[in-house]
This record gives sequence, C-alpha cells and structure tokens, in this order.
Amino acid sequence: MKRLVVVLCMAGLATPAFCASDVDKLDSRIDSARAVLEEIMGTPDKGIPESIAEKAVCIGVVPGMVKGAFILGAEYGQGVVTCRTGHGWSGPVFIRMAGGSFGFQIGGQGTDLILVATNHKGYEDLLESKFKIGADAAAAAGPVGRDAQAATDISMRAELLTWSRSRGLFAGVDLNGVSVSQNKDDTEKVYGGPHSFESILHGNVPPPAAAQSFLESVQKYFHEAREQ
Repeated sequence: MKRLVVVLCMAGLATPAFCASDVDKLDSRIDSARAVLEEIMGTPDKGIPESIAEKAVCIGVVPGMVKGAFILGAEYGQGVVTCRTGHGWSGPVFIRMAGGSFGFQIGGQGTDLILVATNHKGYEDLLESKFKIGADAAAAAGPVGRDAQAATDISMRAELLTWSRSRGLFAGVDLNGVSVSQNKDDTEKVYGGPHSFESILHGNVPPPAAAQSFLESVQKYFHEAREQ
C-alpha cells in the first residue's frame, strides 16, 4: 500500500492534498527529532559528552519509540539519520527500529533514542538495508555528561553508542537485539523520488527544506563538517 501511494503521488495520479498530508507527517517526524536533540543536548551535564560529539560520524534520532506497539505487532519506532560529510551534514534518511527489549523502559511509555556512529564501520552499518545491533554491529551504552575518559574508552570498543530518554531520564542503554532497517518508502516521499541511502548520506542529494532546522541543530551540537 505504501509503495502504491508513493507511485501515485510521483505520477500525479493522487490528489495533491493526500500526498501533502503524507509528507507533512514525515516533516513532523524530522522536527520531532530536532526537538529531542535540542532538549537533550541543551543540558551539557546530562547530554552526550563533547569528546564523542566532536568525532561522531552519523547521528540517529528516534523520537517516541513505544515498546507496547511491538507487542501488538507494529514497529517499535521510526526516526531519522544524518551523516557527516566534507561539506556539511547530509540530508536525513528514515529508519525503522524493532524487536528486543531495552533497559528501563516501562509499559507503553514513549522513549526517545539516540544512536551515534563513532567510526566508519558504524557508518557502513547504517548503509545496510537491515542490521541487528549487537549481532551485526558492535554497540555499547553511551556515557552521559562530561566524563571524557569514559567516553573515549567506550567509543574505542563500539561502532555505535546508544542512549535512551524515558520519563525525563537520559542515560546510556543496551539495544542489543534491536534491528535497524532502512525506510525507503518514507525517504522517497520526502525527496520526491528514489535515491539510495548511500547517495543521500554521502551528501550527494540536497536535503529537503523541512530538514534544515534539524541539520542546524546537529551541526550546533556535533560540530561543523570535516573531511573523513
């Protein structure tokens, strides 16, 4: 059904209002990711350590992931990923996360997740159509605050660092067993056509206008672009 909607919108066979409504929801998801990032990183003593932020290769934000949804057969949650390029942060791509059980999440409480790829292997994992954290990609619960030494030690052992915020508490979380997959349908909708994740995350595709505020927040907290 999703692919049919994409085809109809791209071919001009669906009503503009119907297509716009779908894209508006995706734009809202990007803005929710921005809000999560701003709220968490706006408190330095409780956010992601500077030593990790300055060398982050990719950032993933999944706002409002809900455990109860998986019990009912739906996905845990959906979010966006952007990667550092030599000329800025890339346009975002959409991802899905599902399965497993993580940390202190309670019932159907919405939980915000942040993933940070700390090296090129972590970046390559995000280019896979689907991978499982812990099995296909080494991950560790990320440290919080200004503990630079802990941040350095942990990032040397993992490709991905992971955090969770639930009931106001932001802390590193174990996401082993959780699968991450590309949401190509939603990505196509936002960009108005098919583009590979590799092309977008390499910065070869201009980001949509709705992503500008999100990318500005990423650059603000994870520093400007640099050559890899």
